[in-house]
Amino acid sequence: MKNLLRKYDHIWVMCYMLIYLPWFFHLERVVKDGYTVMHVALDDYIPFNEYFIVPYLLWFVYVSGTVLFFFLTSRTDYYRLCAFLFIGMTISMLICTFFPNGTDLRVDVDPNKNVFCWLVSALHSADTSTNVFPSIHAYNSLGVHFAIMNSSQLHDKVWVRRGSLVLMIAICLSTVFLKQHSAMDVTGAFILGYVMYPFIYGVGYASNRKTAGQKVAG
Repeated sequence: MKNLLRKYDHIWVMCYMLIYLPWFFHLERVVKDGYTVMHVALDDYIPFNEYFIVPYLLWFVYVSGTVLFFFLTSRTDYYRLCAFLFIGMTISMLICTFFPNGTDLRVDVDPNKNVFCWLVSALHSADTSTNVFPSIHAYNSLGVHFAIMNSSQLHDKVWVRRGSLVLMIAICLSTVFLKQHSAMDVTGAFILGYVMYPFIYGVGYASNRKTAGQKVAG
C-alpha cells in the first residue's frame, strides 16, 4: 500500500475538487435572479437539436478519461492538464461569483419524444441555466485537446489526436445546439484558453516533448 501511495502520490491535486464542487453547487443554489443574461444575435439562428446531448455527455468521459490516462502514465502531462483545467475553472467561478450570469435560451423539451429528449429533460432538471460564462464544458474540452496534442506519448497516435479534435469541436457545438450556453459563453472559453495556453505549455513545449519522447524510444 505504501508503494502504491508513493507511486501515485500526485493524486493530491484532485483535492481541488473539494473546493470547486462546493463552490459550484453554492452558486447553483444562490444565483436565481438578478443575473446578467448572456445572449447574442447569433444564438437566435442556432436551432435546438437534441442529438447533441450525446457529445455533451461524452464530455464527462473525455475529460475524466484523459486526466486518468495522464495520471497513470505521465506526471508532467497530468500536472499541466490539471493546472490548465483547475486555474481556468477557478477563474470561471470567480467570474460567476462577482458577475452572476445565465441564459434565457432553453426550450421546452418533450421527454417522451425520444431518448435524446429524455436525456435533455433530465439535464435541465439537474442543471440550472445560470453560471454559464465562460463555458466550462468548452474550456475543459479545449484543455484536454491541448494536453493530448502536447503529449509526447501521443504524438504519433494520429487517430487519437484527430478523434480528440472532432470530439472537442462536437462538445463545444453541443453547448449551443442544446441551448445550454450562448455563443458568447463559448467565445469566452476560447479566449480564456488562448490566454492560459502559453502559461501552461509555453513556446515550443510540444516539439520539446516530442523530441524527448523520441530520445527515450531510441
